[in-house]
Amino acid sequence: MKLLSCSGTAAMSLFLSIAGIGMRRQSVVAFISKTPSSTILSSTRTFSSRRSSNLIPQQYFQHNDNNRRYYMSATAAETETKKKEEEEKEELPTNESDEELLKIRHSSAHVMAMAVQQIFPEAQVTIGPWIDNGFYYDFYFPETTDEETGEVIPSRKLNDSDLKKVKKAMDKIIGKNYPIVREEISREEARKRIEEINEPFKLEILDSIKTEPITLYKIGEEWWDLCAGPHVESTGKLPKKAIALQSVAGAYWRGDENREMLQRIYATAWKDPPQLKAYKKMLEEAKKRDHRMLGKKLDLFSIQEDAGGGLVFWHPKGSIVRRIIEESWKDAHLDNGYDLVYTPHIANLDLWKTSGHFDFYQEGMFDQMEVENETYQIKPMNCPFHCLMYKDELKSYRDLPIRWGELGTVYRYERSGTLHGLMRVRGFTQDDAHIFCLPDQLQDEIVGVLDLTEQILSRFGFEKYDIMLSTRPDKSVGSDAIWDAATEALEGALKVKGWEYGVDEGGGAFYGPKIDLKIRDAIGRTWQCSTIQCDFNLPERFGLEYVSAEGNKERPIMLHRAIFGSIERFFGILTENCAGDFPLWIAPVQFKLLPVTDSVLDYCYDIKKQAEKLGIRIEVDRGNERLAKQIRNAEQARIPVMAVVGVKEMEAKTLAVRSRKEGDLGIWTVDDLLAELSSCVDAAQEMTKMGDVPPPKEEE
Repeated sequence: MKLLSCSGTAAMSLFLSIAGIGMRRQSVVAFISKTPSSTILSSTRTFSSRRSSNLIPQQYFQHNDNNRRYYMSATAAETETKKKEEEEKEELPTNESDEELLKIRHSSAHVMAMAVQQIFPEAQVTIGPWIDNGFYYDFYFPETTDEETGEVIPSRKLNDSDLKKVKKAMDKIIGKNYPIVREEISREEARKRIEEINEPFKLEILDSIKTEPITLYKIGEEWWDLCAGPHVESTGKLPKKAIALQSVAGAYWRGDENREMLQRIYATAWKDPPQLKAYKKMLEEAKKRDHRMLGKKLDLFSIQEDAGGGLVFWHPKGSIVRRIIEESWKDAHLDNGYDLVYTPHIANLDLWKTSGHFDFYQEGMFDQMEVENETYQIKPMNCPFHCLMYKDELKSYRDLPIRWGELGTVYRYERSGTLHGLMRVRGFTQDDAHIFCLPDQLQDEIVGVLDLTEQILSRFGFEKYDIMLSTRPDKSVGSDAIWDAATEALEGALKVKGWEYGVDEGGGAFYGPKIDLKIRDAIGRTWQCSTIQCDFNLPERFGLEYVSAEGNKERPIMLHRAIFGSIERFFGILTENCAGDFPLWIAPVQFKLLPVTDSVLDYCYDIKKQAEKLGIRIEVDRGNERLAKQIRNAEQARIPVMAVVGVKEMEAKTLAVRSRKEGDLGIWTVDDLLAELSSCVDAAQEMTKMGDVPPPKEEE
């Protein structure tokens, strides 16, 4: 390869403009002071702490020992700085981990609603809950009539200017430090007060409250709302500089498109301005990691609207990643005593009536189909199928526990407005498993599920979890004894693991208590993935039994559990977690050869054959672009390992290797490189080992 003959500074500037790389001025000065004018930089890592990439292998350029020492020290310094930044990055608190933050968000929602009604008296309030990163409140703006002209004024549409007015009004309310006081009243008194202020949506909410007394919270004597709390003591406790109104969206009342269209104001609230700043920074980073954008850019998947919303089309590269996720899941389950099963995609409607899904989840199911005078339902869940399989023959206590896992594709009706990339779709594959066990096996089985969850998630780089134990709700099935035993088993398993957890009193499903696990990603966001649920309902509905040691027929305990939640959603989370820079073992293309000239293509394709025999996913660049463009294309495609191949490498049977994440890895023989790549892939590790460092060339 022949490089331009020019001064070191000019050559470097030209190369940087081709490669599209930014650099710091002080780094350039340091580089020039240590580099002969005939030398072109071997690695952008030498001078830029903003990129961990050297675009041209070292042997293509002249260098001396000082350059190499400088390169290595810069690389080490950058790595150390990056590690320090990661260690110092503060994790933002969550509603589950910080009750004071939850109170701030809840009270901020009330203050915002009060501010909206001060500015727009016609606004009617509905609900305003806290959410993961803040809160929202839904408002209804009815049509109004001009008193003088009789003209009908359309319902108001909130805009950014309105949000600024609302925030200013909120700040005034906070500044007045109104007390926030809880009051208990009778249902009749609550109805009277709501009718007096003409809030019809609040009447519906009142009718849905089944407990007494009715509680409300007042902001001074100025404003009140039906609410169970909790709240801060006064508006002055709210950090107004840590509250930001974000956006306005539409939402149907009660999620019913036949009801009124409401306007939802989304907002975020934190304990102090630095937390708000960190959250905004996280949002900026999240935009760069959006899996929908990366899915298109990296050619992983698509949603084809011509086929219908919420249905995923997996492209070849995305299919590779999905296959690896699924195979890893299957291998881990087989190693941990599970049997894998497959079940149909549809079943007779009577099955869903037996399971209770038709009664409880009908709104989330697609319409039925008629087949030979019988009604069939496309499946929204896998569990009834596993119950039928269990019931196929009477089990002995010696047969338990039974562990069945299935990557079962299910279909659920989601309104088009709720669909979101891979995160919320209409057809998805659950990583479902069901365990049928004896009561005295329950805790050990739960520990086994937690161990397996940790094993699988950590392999994909998720090692920080937020865990919640949800206990018996007011409406439930099953005896007190079995609920107590199941809850004790879940708590005992968490204690065996030594994991910290919160308790959501009354937050369990009607059929049993549960553990929910959220994973924390690279930029601090939490995602609901894994769940373990005890179920006393389905064994009863399906009449599941086993013969005990005493010869009696008893009910088994059933555990529902998922680790990813769904393959689609986990794929989206994984993509955003690594910003499309998949780990080496998962990457759809692991290694790419960049030929400098057509004369080395046969050599490249020979290497490709060797690599493919070892299971390495490799590509050879077509070589019809300039080298700088080939390198840039490989970078943009997030290829973990690449090598520029010239005549010199072909003659020596070597490769000059570079890692996208680690930089220059030196000179390797083909056999050694492929063996190292294969070893790293098997161990789910990045390639970090250095090859040979070429000796410095003497100046001519």
